[in-house]
Amino acid sequence: MLFNPINKSYYDYAIERDKEACINCEVCVRQCSYGSHFWDDVRKSVRHDSSKCVGCHRCEAFCPTACLTIRHKPTEFRENAVWNPKFLKYIYKQADTGGVLLGGMGCPTNIPVYWDKLLLDASQVTNPSIDPLREPMELKTFLGTKPSRLEFEEASEGPRLKTKIGPQLELEVPIMFAAMSFGAINFNLHVAMARAATASGTMYNTGEGGLHRSLYKYGKNTIVQVASGRFGVHSDYLNAGAAVEIKIGQGAKPGIGGHLPGEKIDARVSETRMVPIGSDAISPAPHHDIYSIEDLHQLIYAIKEATAYTKPVSVKIAAVHNAPAIASGVVRAGADIVVVDGMRGGTGAAPAMIRDNVGLPMELALAAVDQRLRDEGIRNRASIVASGGIRCSADAVKAIALGADAVYIGTATLISVGCTVCGRCYTGKCPWGIATNETNLAKRQNPDVAAEKMANLIKAWGHEIQEMLGGMGLNSIESLRGNRDKLRGVGLNDTELDILGVKHAGR
Repeated sequence: MLFNPINKSYYDYAIERDKEACINCEVCVRQCSYGSHFWDDVRKSVRHDSSKCVGCHRCEAFCPTACLTIRHKPTEFRENAVWNPKFLKYIYKQADTGGVLLGGMGCPTNIPVYWDKLLLDASQVTNPSIDPLREPMELKTFLGTKPSRLEFEEASEGPRLKTKIGPQLELEVPIMFAAMSFGAINFNLHVAMARAATASGTMYNTGEGGLHRSLYKYGKNTIVQVASGRFGVHSDYLNAGAAVEIKIGQGAKPGIGGHLPGEKIDARVSETRMVPIGSDAISPAPHHDIYSIEDLHQLIYAIKEATAYTKPVSVKIAAVHNAPAIASGVVRAGADIVVVDGMRGGTGAAPAMIRDNVGLPMELALAAVDQRLRDEGIRNRASIVASGGIRCSADAVKAIALGADAVYIGTATLISVGCTVCGRCYTGKCPWGIATNETNLAKRQNPDVAAEKMANLIKAWGHEIQEMLGGMGLNSIESLRGNRDKLRGVGLNDTELDILGVKHAGR
């Protein structure tokens, strides 16, 4: 759940301690940032308070005698098809506090995950499969505006490309690290993402918190973001990265802004974001200089002018019902890349009601956006990046078949360094040292180790993508992009199949 109810009868997790195995070493006391474990002077033993447990499992993982088990609390509410226990607990909490319920990570509600209802087609005899271990397999991806036609001219050394190509992002694999701002996650994680992106030949996104100057050296693998709060945005910042992304919307919280609590604004975050230490950093819902496509056009070209037209400009929109029309306007306004962010995208903090009830699954929005741009004959004018809920390499492959050029991974990146998706990012007490700036917690993440794990994830997914391409009889990621004939649906109705643009399995 998203909170610890004041009424302790309704907590979510039960800590079980094997008293025979427990040696009272207090490792659990030191590892738990929420105070679930404590030393009892009266009993001269380690005790616990299950009402404070958030289910992160760190104490369980570090217990030297494996005496701890974290389970869902077995007590159940009376069965009621309408009043799910989740809503009862929400009401208990709000009756106690009068506040808005917050949640971290992505939408946990039982809305269909369409990746799980899409299957990849495979090759057999007439279109034989390809062995990626012995034959060339191209994953290289270029993001940016492509010309509608190419012209060549004769030169002394032979034919030469005459058509001017706009600035492109070159990726060794079609996977990038998603926008996670400095402050929402700590400096060690930003260092790790920068190093991993560099090692993997891909990009990482700064998020809306600016870029610490010590990371400018990783600029060739950095996408800098401009959000409504304009935190840390200045000329040097815009020119520090390989691309600039304008964040209009976010899948986890469409239509609202961001909020980084003052407790997370330490000296380094303050310097980078250009806000006072300890003050809340609040992003307004809209950009106050963008109220139309024409206004967006002005900002896109202001950024292009500020960066001497050397960097592609991306625009990130949330997956909402009119995303195809919005994407069309964004492309016509001059964006080189459109990011479609679905409702399962992660967040450091969002109102739970917004996170769980606003927006669309990315799969539907992605397919609709790609088709709209194709129908209007402008698909070549912008690349599409799918974001929000990519869990594995198969999801990435399916996203590319639906029309994406590449994908962003955020939550998967954090899971690779230990995140257990407990959803308490907004507290600033992340026990795994990720979504926290408390020194004693942040040091749990070693940037070198974290960078290696992130790079390993990209490497592993890259190998799997090559295997899947080979199984489909394709030798390049270019051949898969928008190739929906390589997908088949299972258990989907005609409307869903029509939006996704795929046939049902067996057809």
